[in-house]
Amino acid sequence: MSAATVPDLLEGVAAGRRAAVSQAITLVESTSRKHRRQARELLTELAGDGHPDAVRVGISGVPGVGKSTFIEALGSRLTAAGHRVGVLAVDPSSVRTGGSVLGDKTRMARLANDPRAFVRPSPSAGTLGGVARATVQAMAVLEAAAYDVVLVETVGVGQSEVTVAGMVDTFVFLTLARTGDQLQGIKKGILEIADVIAVNKADGDRQQEARVAARDLAGALRLVRGHGEWAPPVVTCSALEDSGVDDVWDRVAAHRDHLGADGLADKRAHQQLEFTWALVRDELDQRLRHSAGVRAMRDEVRAAVLAGELPATVAADRILAAYDES
Repeated sequence: MSAATVPDLLEGVAAGRRAAVSQAITLVESTSRKHRRQARELLTELAGDGHPDAVRVGISGVPGVGKSTFIEALGSRLTAAGHRVGVLAVDPSSVRTGGSVLGDKTRMARLANDPRAFVRPSPSAGTLGGVARATVQAMAVLEAAAYDVVLVETVGVGQSEVTVAGMVDTFVFLTLARTGDQLQGIKKGILEIADVIAVNKADGDRQQEARVAARDLAGALRLVRGHGEWAPPVVTCSALEDSGVDDVWDRVAAHRDHLGADGLADKRAHQQLEFTWALVRDELDQRLRHSAGVRAMRDEVRAAVLAGELPATVAADRILAAYDES
């Protein structure tokens, strides 16, 4: 992290300078206590400076579906139409490994070099709470820098998709056509949170297969969505051939129209409330990790649990007691 001051970052973000935007996002992603204090100051000053009509879209999909190719195709179309596009790629794999595969700038080279786009591959900051904190705050920085479309890609599966869906206006799920098993690996939960579904790689001799998959998915959606709710459209596209991508974006726009100004405001308000509690949980997690009392007995408790000498319930009580006393 460079020595740029918060006022310097505020000025740079307001002017849309890429270096300042990058530094500001690095600041809000940091788990350093000093940086977290500076990040709160930065975000407090940025509050209200965001693009009021910014479109927040989450994009997820099965492995190998071509998310990066799709995002590059969509982002390039949007910048050509005059939009400023920010891309945040969330990698929840670091929850397990402590690391993160930050290859999205390589996979989206054309978009990353577009002066009207900003591509940021981001680690998840160690926990799913870290995903929420870092990503939502990075979105605030991008919107304050006048990026009017923010695309959030999750490269993981499972709970991370629910986390991302809870911070965007519209959640797009990409899938593939597969012979006889189109619905395999697509959990019911995904169908419940998706607002738009696109069957990608509908090109060449796979177009008919993609249409069949789309029809089957549309049928499955009718079983999990109640009457009167938004009916997620299922479309086909080929990001590689840049066909049908504009149709996906039209469906995103239709979903926003369905929400309306009041519905969108209500959705974002509830997301802010959820984010408030995510911040509380994340801060408590950080305080627990840095507690001197917990550090003093952590190794002892770990050894006792691994040896089968201490039940998890008792171990948890001891850790919390050490935290309360520190």
